[in-house]
Amino acid sequence: MTISGGGNESRSSAVFAVTVAMITCSTVFVFARMASRAGVVKKVLLDDYFMLVAWLLAFGLSFSICYGTFVGLGRHEDDVLSSWQGSLRRSQYAFSVLYNPALMAEKTSILVFYLSLSKTNRTFRWATIATLFVVNAAGIALTLVTLFQCSPVGAAFRYPVPAVHQCTDIITIYLSSAPVNIITDLAILFLPMPILTSMRLPKKQKTILVITFGFGLFVAIVDIVRIAYLQSASTYRLNQILNYQKDSSPGRDSDVTDFSWYASYSFMWSAIEVNVGIMCACVPALKPLVSRFMPHLLRDEGDVTEKHSSVDRMPTFEMAAAHRIPSMPDPAHLTTQPSREPVEDGDMDMMDFLTTPDDLRNNTLERSQTMLTNSTRNTRAETPTFFDFVNTKNRKSFVHMTARESLFPVIMVTVLFFIWGFEYGLLDVLNRQFQEISHMSPGQSVSIHSAYFAGYFFGPLTFGRLALRHYGFKACYIIGLSIYACGILIFWPAAVLTSFPAFVIVNFIVGLGLSTLEISANPFIALCGPMEYVEVRLNLSQGFQAIGTVVAPLIAQKALFGQTNDAPSLINTQWAYLGIALFTAALAVAFFYVPLPEASDQELEDACERMDNANYATVGRVRVIWYTLAVGAFAMFCYVGAQEVLATTFDSYLEILAPTFNETNYMAIGHTLFAVARFVAAGAGLIIKPRLLLVFFLTGTIVFSALAMNFTGSTATAMMLMVFFFEGPLFTLIFAQSIRGMGKYTKDGSVILVAAVCGGGVFPGLSYVASQAQNSQYAMCVAVAGFTGATLLPFFLNLSPLARTLCDPLKDPSEATEESLPGSSNSSVASRALSFFSIRRKSAGEMKTEWRERQTSADSSASPCTYPL
Repeated sequence: MTISGGGNESRSSAVFAVTVAMITCSTVFVFARMASRAGVVKKVLLDDYFMLVAWLLAFGLSFSICYGTFVGLGRHEDDVLSSWQGSLRRSQYAFSVLYNPALMAEKTSILVFYLSLSKTNRTFRWATIATLFVVNAAGIALTLVTLFQCSPVGAAFRYPVPAVHQCTDIITIYLSSAPVNIITDLAILFLPMPILTSMRLPKKQKTILVITFGFGLFVAIVDIVRIAYLQSASTYRLNQILNYQKDSSPGRDSDVTDFSWYASYSFMWSAIEVNVGIMCACVPALKPLVSRFMPHLLRDEGDVTEKHSSVDRMPTFEMAAAHRIPSMPDPAHLTTQPSREPVEDGDMDMMDFLTTPDDLRNNTLERSQTMLTNSTRNTRAETPTFFDFVNTKNRKSFVHMTARESLFPVIMVTVLFFIWGFEYGLLDVLNRQFQEISHMSPGQSVSIHSAYFAGYFFGPLTFGRLALRHYGFKACYIIGLSIYACGILIFWPAAVLTSFPAFVIVNFIVGLGLSTLEISANPFIALCGPMEYVEVRLNLSQGFQAIGTVVAPLIAQKALFGQTNDAPSLINTQWAYLGIALFTAALAVAFFYVPLPEASDQELEDACERMDNANYATVGRVRVIWYTLAVGAFAMFCYVGAQEVLATTFDSYLEILAPTFNETNYMAIGHTLFAVARFVAAGAGLIIKPRLLLVFFLTGTIVFSALAMNFTGSTATAMMLMVFFFEGPLFTLIFAQSIRGMGKYTKDGSVILVAAVCGGGVFPGLSYVASQAQNSQYAMCVAVAGFTGATLLPFFLNLSPLARTLCDPLKDPSEATEESLPGSSNSSVASRALSFFSIRRKSAGEMKTEWRERQTSADSSASPCTYPL
């Protein structure tokens, strides 16, 4: 039998040669891995057995492709003999069934290996377990889908497929599963990097270690190339079906879509992906073999390990324990394990084994004695440059920073705001495009919108709050960006399948990610630096986010979409999804290494301390900060709901009142005014109190929303654009005013305020009902009602003396005295000054205790901090 190669366009020979080469290479790597483990280490572990299973599956997968090239794979359907069709279909079915189990076994081997890296790092361990669950759950699900791709199953072997049988196109299945593969590939690539980059090792060994684990990047690259061929195959198939529908008779079967031709390179790159993954997974296990036969590759001649002292022959973690400098505390984030008795090679855990520089088979008793001697004498290593010491100096809390000190962290998080706004604006355009192509109804579009804001409700109140409280602000950036990237990637199968339920789920996931980002980014910007500039900083950062939202749709319209919605334009859109997701994932990794300050609950409490104790003022038995937070959350719910009414009805509003206007251009104008207003509010906040700005901008939204309901033509459009301007700074003003004085409850306050953003999922539904009853212009009444409801906060802040005192910025909160509170006695200047200086000498804890005693002792008389609302 010879490889089928009829015609000048046959791909069979190339597919055969590449597949054979890849399985041969992976076989060599697996053999070397087993020789290293069984021959050098004398111990074969669980991950090795999983890798053997992966290799067996990869061999079967590669064999099915090679066999297929002999019976027509890579040739056009017209060149495939009818006697080959049955064998070709069986080889294709065998490949499709083996592909996902091969990937699942390969990734399971890697993750089981990861579990042995550090048993003391709980975060890494649980992240690995979660990834392991996703890999196997997705692998089993996709295997079942491919196994039962036809109904009945036997239809997969028949040609042509009888009309009464149904089969799912395998290319569509692979495209739909591509995001899961990319997500797990990236997770496997980046999971060990925090541990590896924080280890104290010689520079060359650390570099080799990082590169060794970084080989997984090749798998992700191959996966993306494979997706490109899958997209090409999908486009080719779609065009074939369209041509068939135009030119063929109705009775002819649609199975003549040249599958053997357009799917051949996709199969080949799938084999490359699996075999490259196996090779990359075997690289870390080859270290003992390389150390035995080519030790010069692992260390420089000047390394301490060349001295072959008993100390130098210790595993790296044991050396770290033996040479620890007494005055230098161990950073919590390092993965150095507790000192333990030296063990034989076969009993060492895998991280010790990987990072051991050289000869491990020397006298273990000598090692233990050396360790004991060094630890007793507290001696230092002869060569202090052996370790890459980590700077363990505690960073200053961001709530205690000056304006100059806070500049770098504020800029970094502002960059995050801009990228977040840009990506969200681009994502919004992509979603609109797919909704238009899939002919979703207005009701379905509103449902998708509501699903996004449902994520804002559940994300902060569940894992978002836990992440913020237990891991800090920076961790929420990374977690939020990671979830956001996963959600964007899952847009891909939703787009391929044009599935409405999939779009709903994906928007919910994106909402989970962005809400997790917001619960940390907003309070970080607000509180990083002097407290008098809380609203100013937040408006500036949110202004840059709005700029990103303006720029993104314009770029998307020019770069991605033409005048037609054909198959290639959809492919370009899906590549845009992939690009956004990969960039977001890279941003999450980058922020892990950006040195950003944190703030504990106690530091947040100290930062809000005032000499007048306004943050402890109560109404009845409830502190005023909780009233402010409750009213602020309600205002946020109403404001965001009203804002989203404008966003969802703007297009239909223009169609009624100004049908000749370009919707994209006018939406860009509206977003520009939105951004400008935030910068205007930031500047005005330097001289005008934020609660007064809140009154001004909210009044503007109510007035111009009402006018937009009653005018027509260009005047109505102008009124609508003015609403965009006045609503610009409302989010920042509501958020900043609501968390002032929260202290140790700041994180919980941020969670509640961001969860209140879910109003954006409620009000658009009400406006949809109103537009169905009359029209989109009438639906603006829902926006007017929302903006009116939000005025409860400025009413409360301006009419309540306690709330007014608390929310007004002070240049230095410690300069506030009890006389600044409403109702204070008019004592003499001298006595007030004496009181001021005596209070200044008291600690924060003494002031709080004194304040509570005064509150409880005031039986019938009103306390200076107890005033009616």
